[in-house]
Amino acid sequence: MLTVTKDMILPTTCTGSMPRPHWYTENLDGRAFNEALTHISFREQYLDALACYIGDQERAGLDILVDGDCRFDMRIGGRSWISYPLEHINGLVGTTGDTTIGLIKEFQPGTIMYELQARPQWPLCHEAMSRRDMEYDLLWKAAQQMTDRPVKFGTISSQCAAGFIEDHYYHDPKKLLFALCDVMNQELKTLAAAGCQIIQLEEPLIHFTGINPDATEADLQLLIEAFNREVDGVEAEIWCHTCWGNPSQQRVFTQKHSYQNGLPYLLQLNCDVVTLEVAHTEGSELPLLGKHETDKKFAIGVIDHRSLQVETAEEVAGLVREALKYVPPERLIISTDCGFGREGVPRRNALYKLVSLVRGTNIVRKELGLPEAEIRAADPRLVL
Repeated sequence: MLTVTKDMILPTTCTGSMPRPHWYTENLDGRAFNEALTHISFREQYLDALACYIGDQERAGLDILVDGDCRFDMRIGGRSWISYPLEHINGLVGTTGDTTIGLIKEFQPGTIMYELQARPQWPLCHEAMSRRDMEYDLLWKAAQQMTDRPVKFGTISSQCAAGFIEDHYYHDPKKLLFALCDVMNQELKTLAAAGCQIIQLEEPLIHFTGINPDATEADLQLLIEAFNREVDGVEAEIWCHTCWGNPSQQRVFTQKHSYQNGLPYLLQLNCDVVTLEVAHTEGSELPLLGKHETDKKFAIGVIDHRSLQVETAEEVAGLVREALKYVPPERLIISTDCGFGREGVPRRNALYKLVSLVRGTNIVRKELGLPEAEIRAADPRLVL
């Protein structure tokens, strides 16, 4: 259900992860967040880094903020995006030996994707999974207490995370997937009950499955069922984030793919907002948005998270204007293609990319007679 963005026109946000400060050296290392906060060095570094993330987004003028994925450890290739929930669920233990999981084992030595995905070990499911200590509610509260603006909380979707589990218990991919969906559903309900109004599920596999020539209708419908099971009864505005991968700012596939086949299925999800990469294809996918009737909102990425080049405000405005040919302003949200990661994009580049995002949106807001956002980082009276 639309709550925060119900009456917003062209609100701005970013996807999730923010570059990690070089002095933020503490990690959770599998500990429960609430327990880690009792350690002085972790508490100080975590809350200080979180304040930096919130402060940069406020200076840039974003309407909807994120916690920068501050909980994630500094692990190679953004691995913690996958491993955090799996380290905090009962029934999963570490593995030994090389992975045997689908696409991961196909990456070849001598490539960055092999280093990022093939060699690290993923958990083994040895008994029924159950909820333990993800503590999404506490993580969200830590961020929301630092700002009056709404904080969106994002998490990897069950159908994406399930692909990184070695199943030695359920012996059925569907049973394992639905068990993980049920665990995550409990976590998301607790998060919503704590007051979080926007919850973002990241990377359901629908758009990836849509480009697979061997995928069946049943395959896609299973993914829809899994997503809807995961968010069933969660009283919040639900966002579905999609991109084409972001380990160390890499696409999972070398070629650029299209949402054309997957979009009709994404629109069947029980969500309120669908996010799409747009910047890295220079808006070529935007006409797809005009080919389907829907009451969902679209959050389009106008900032390329894989490039260090900071987009100009005029470039951002151009993409927003193009999107408005197919989506009315009341159903359009302006975002980044994906998160900035913890190791790939310098903090300064990320800040000015967000500034450009809001400056460009302000150009279009002015053209439409809408109020413009204050951007303290671009105020000539305040620049350093």
